Amino acid sequence: MNGSLKFPQKLSERKYALLTGTLLLTSSGLITRVLGFFYRIFLSRTIGAEGLGVFNLLHPVFGVCFALCAGSIQTAISQSVAANVRKGRSIFRTGLIISLAISTVLAYVIIQFKSFIAVNILMEPRCEGLLTFIAVSVPCAAIHACINGYYYGMQRPKVPASAQVAEQAIRIGAVFLIADIMIESGIEITVHLAVMGHLIGEIASSLYTVVAHRFFPPKIPHGITETAASFRETAPDLMHLALPLMGNRLVLNILASTEAILIPSRLKMSGLSDSGAFSVYGVLTGMALPFILFPSTIFNSLAVLLLPTVAKAQSEGNERRIGAAISMSLRYCLYVGILCIGIFTLFGNDLGVSVFKDKTAGTYMTILAWLCPFLYLVTTLGSILNGLGRTSVTFIQNTVALMVRLSFVFFGIPRFGILAYLVGALISEVLLALMYVLTLRKKVDFVWNAWDMVVKPAFLMILSIGIYFAVFSSADPFQGMPLFIKTALHIAVLSGIYLVLLAFAHIFKREKPEQN
Repeated sequence: MNGSLKFPQKLSERKYALLTGTLLLTSSGLITRVLGFFYRIFLSRTIGAEGLGVFNLLHPVFGVCFALCAGSIQTAISQSVAANVRKGRSIFRTGLIISLAISTVLAYVIIQFKSFIAVNILMEPRCEGLLTFIAVSVPCAAIHACINGYYYGMQRPKVPASAQVAEQAIRIGAVFLIADIMIESGIEITVHLAVMGHLIGEIASSLYTVVAHRFFPPKIPHGITETAASFRETAPDLMHLALPLMGNRLVLNILASTEAILIPSRLKMSGLSDSGAFSVYGVLTGMALPFILFPSTIFNSLAVLLLPTVAKAQSEGNERRIGAAISMSLRYCLYVGILCIGIFTLFGNDLGVSVFKDKTAGTYMTILAWLCPFLYLVTTLGSILNGLGRTSVTFIQNTVALMVRLSFVFFGIPRFGILAYLVGALISEVLLALMYVLTLRKKVDFVWNAWDMVVKPAFLMILSIGIYFAVFSSADPFQGMPLFIKTALHIAVLSGIYLVLLAFAHIFKREKPEQN
């Protein structure tokens, strides 16, 4: 009996590190998302749906800059440090120097050409005065991205996790304070408030991570001696990893940016006014999508930690461990994704009305609900593929998926409105998830059980909905409560029923072989 409970010490320590790291990042991500919800609710009621649309139109500029100077270098630092802990500090310093140099140049370019970018690229002159805030935030983002990459590579996620919370808390507190001052002074609140919040958050996060790194640097594992290395020694290997990622992310961000820029203009072609087009875009990107993406907190955290973990397993030739990571990702992405389909299809309209006072947001949520399993799969499986060094494959597959979505935006929206985009988003995510799974299937042997991972949770979700309606058919104990609280409690009941049924199904599966 006792022998059956023993595991290899090395493996259990790795699993423990991955589990605790994921829980830590998930907890901080959850806190950040909850705070972010209140922040978005506040913004939607102060700057309105149209203001949210204009604000979200600035994200492509920041996204392209982040891809060039921060995101790819963060990933390269994480992978390089995980594979060579001895030179970890030197690798980090090299990455930081390169990232800061690129980000400074990008900030200068944005400020110098902000008028051209606003009018000719974003096709919205109101963005010109806002781009300076975005420019200043780019070097700040580069600093905390590099520091976070160093901590992830050392498998010490405490500082990145706490930095998320600090950034969001300071941003919200500052914006609330500025808004209060503006109201008292009789100054009209515009989209400038949201852009100032973005800049304040990036500054706060960079300062927090710099201070944390100064006083709480990640410790070298016991038994490993740190080795210093020069910039010339570490830069080539680091950029060898970063440049393909940089190119891939740049192309993908340009395609995604094209999509974001085209949506408002194509909505105008469908018959909407300028204000109406930005309002629809704001409802979609500022209200509906954040709800759909809320559960991805778990899988974003898992993906960040899976990349260095898989990279290290590959360097050790441990394919069994990689296969186990893939199987785990598939299972839990589908479990949570199917639960989210049930939640958003049943309660999407109530969430839209109770949170944003907007029925359209609820309608979008019920349609986008079917994205959930595929969004979560793409997040984790893409990270595993990158950890295996298949960045060129993920780039090609992401490009194909984005092109599918762009075709719906370009050709579908003028004729069918925003519904064309929603359908295109679903088709592209399904396609991308399937391509990821098939690619991994060729590369690594992992467990795939359609009955256990898809049919069973789907059946249990349907059964949970049936039990839920049976319970509340005669009387609703939450009747009379505010709509948001009532909806939250109903969601909690449905989720509880589903999780209990899922737990019983696992217990039954374990006991069945013993009975045989």
